Order: sequence, then C-alpha cells, then structure tokens
Amino acid sequence: MAKAAVMSGRMGLVLAGATLLIAAVLLPNSAQAQFGLRGGPLGVARFAVGHVIGLSRLRHARMAVRGGRYRSAALRSQDPRYDPRGAERGQPANPYVLRAALTAQAALSGWRGGRSPQGWWRHPDGSYGWAGPVFWPFAHDDLTNAIIFGDTTSLSLYGYGDIYAAIFAPYAATELAAYTAPQGRRARRVPSVESICDATDTGGLPVDRIAAIVAPNELQRAALDELSAAWNAARDGIRAACPAQAPATALERLGLMRERIAAMIKATDAIEAPLAKFAGLLNDDQKARLNALANDRRAQLASRQPKDQSRDAQAAAACRPDYDPRYDEKAQRQYEQLVQQQWPADDIAATLRLDDTGRARFEVLQDTTLRTMETLSACPAEAAATPLARLAAVKGRLATMLQAVTGVTDALDDFEADLSDEQKAGFEAIGPKRGA
Repeated sequence: MAKAAVMSGRMGLVLAGATLLIAAVLLPNSAQAQFGLRGGPLGVARFAVGHVIGLSRLRHARMAVRGGRYRSAALRSQDPRYDPRGAERGQPANPYVLRAALTAQAALSGWRGGRSPQGWWRHPDGSYGWAGPVFWPFAHDDLTNAIIFGDTTSLSLYGYGDIYAAIFAPYAATELAAYTAPQGRRARRVPSVESICDATDTGGLPVDRIAAIVAPNELQRAALDELSAAWNAARDGIRAACPAQAPATALERLGLMRERIAAMIKATDAIEAPLAKFAGLLNDDQKARLNALANDRRAQLASRQPKDQSRDAQAAAACRPDYDPRYDEKAQRQYEQLVQQQWPADDIAATLRLDDTGRARFEVLQDTTLRTMETLSACPAEAAATPLARLAAVKGRLATMLQAVTGVTDALDDFEADLSDEQKAGFEAIGPKRGA
C-alpha cells in the first residue's frame, strides 16, 4: 500500500508538471502576451520542474490564459468504434461512450438554449461532471466500477475542472431553474434533476455475475445478498444527495459538491463491513476468481477499440516519467481544456473594483483552487488486487477531494466576506458571460 501511494503521488506530480509544460512547449514566444502567461516560458518551466523535484510552489507560475477553443467533440458517431448503436449490429456498446452521450445531453440541453455542441466544463472523455445543478452523474456506478471492476478512470477525472465550474458556473440562473421546474404535461426539453439522478445511477452490485463466478454456497450466498442490500441502500443515499433546488451562488454549488462527495464516502462506509464479511467467507480459489473480474473488465473494454486509443493506454502514457506532451494529442486537448478554464482575473478586477485586500483574497482563492490540479491528479492509480483494497483507495480519493473542495470553499468565503451585494452579483455573472 505504501509503495502504491508513493507511485500514485509520483504520477500525480509528473502529470501536474507535464500538463503545464505543454504551455511552455506549445506556445511560441509571439503568443505569450496573447495568452497572458505570468513569468513567460521560464516561469512555466520552473513551475513544471518544481512539481517534479519538489522545489517550487504553485504560486510561482499562476496560470491565467485566454482564448482557444475545443476541438471536435469526443463522440464521433461516424466511427463504429465510438458508435453507441453498435449493439444493434451485434456488437456490445461501449459504456463510456453511452455515459458521455447521456451526460452531454443532460448538461447541454439547458445551456445556451441547447444549441452548443459542447461546453467548456466537459471532461477529457466527453462526459460532464456538472449536468445543470447535478454534480457527479453516475456517482454510484463509478463506485461500483472502481471497487468491483478496478476501473478508476472515470472517478479520477473529477477534480480541478469541476471545482472551477462550481466557482464560475456556465449556466445562467434561468437555465439552472429549468432543471428544477415542475414537470408539465408536455415533454421536457430540459431534463429534470430527478430524471438525471435516476437515469445515471441505475446500476447496483452485479450480484448475478459475482454468483456465477464464485459459485457461492448457502452461507456465502446469504452474505452476498446482505452485501447487495447494503449496496442498494448506499445507492439510495447517494441519490438522496441530488439537489432539490438550483444553487444560486458559487458557495451553494461548492456546498452541493461537498454533500455529494460526503454521500459517496458514507456509501463506502456502509458497504465496507458486508463486503469484508462476504470476502472473508470465500476460499482462495473463489477470491482469485472474484479479483479477476477487474482483469476481465479491462480486457473487454480494450477489445472494443485500438490498443493505442484505449483508456488504459492513454492514461498510462500521460503518467510515464519519460512522457513528452508534444507528441500526445490527448495532452494537447487537456491543455486546450485548461485554456477554456482560465481565471478571468482582469475581468473580475474591473467588474468588482477590488481593493488591495480584495485582490489578495482573490489570489488566495485562485491559488487554492489551482493547487487542486496537483492534489487531485487525473492520473488513475494502479488498481489494487482485491475489492476491499480498492474500496479503501476509493475512500481515500474521495476524502482528498472533499478536503480540496472544503479548502476552496473556505477561500471563497473569505474572498466574499467584505464584498457588497452588487460585487457578489457581478462575480456570479462572470461564469455565464464566458464564451462557448
């Protein structure tokens, strides 16, 4: 466990440095002024090296970039490898393409009249962490995938970008209200919060699959049923953390994040004891077959797309110590995403007319949020061998995320402490004004 933690931390530092190294590598000198990189390429390089060898702090290269647009959407329906309708031709549909399509539809239908093909707060895999006022669609399914199938890729994508989207919400107040409007007789164009939460957390513990693999005896089957009941109760607890009303402020959105993450942590607590009981009743051969579910899952997903484009291959490439972002298209897309998630410091200063104290508090908020790129690295850790060990790792990741969101919340609360109502309204308006 200690070795895995060290490796995971090292991978996180490498990715944090590599991500910002792209800025120094990809941007020519003539573009420095346009993109507003503080300190120039030397400052960015110093930041990257500092993360790798531990000799620098985040504020040495605070990033404020302007311009740039996303490239084409990740969902390429003309390519059969990415076609959710593959099942109609006798091919199993890729669940990650389906989830990306579902969250994109939910997130974009209420944004800018549903006319935009993609939003700036999307995840690198094409999915969305915020769908209207709902944070973390597929929360329960992500826990199942990580604990039972050893797939933490989707879970690892949650981090800085979602916190940023909570601070600078893309939705206007009227757009968010559409998600919580009462259900009318006519079909809704914008899905309700209830439908998003119900549609994206439908799975439970794959009891039949586990039973087919381990062939439990009567005592083991009773323990498996007990585990399944706890798993379903955990799903209901996460479902209950869906918002009843649309959040009006950044502090309320961060509060929703904390409630959702806390519900996920509570869910892991609830299933830990029955999972340990079930695993403890299995013999060595049954345990090996249960643990092998993770390998089977990865093999099935890898078979549906070219090896060099598989999720595991992409994640592993970006986390290697010798990784060079200049030759990685995915890394360039991640950089473009950071460009979209710029900190509009000049706009805030001009709109809010901050005094010296306000500027200092804003810098603390900015730095605290940017630091989550390191603490919540998108490098998925190598899956542990057993479901219990994977549950512990998932709980640790969620605890780190909750701590990060809490820190940003405290910094935002301090920043807004002395702002007038007019200044607070101006700050809230910045997100919806941002470009597509």
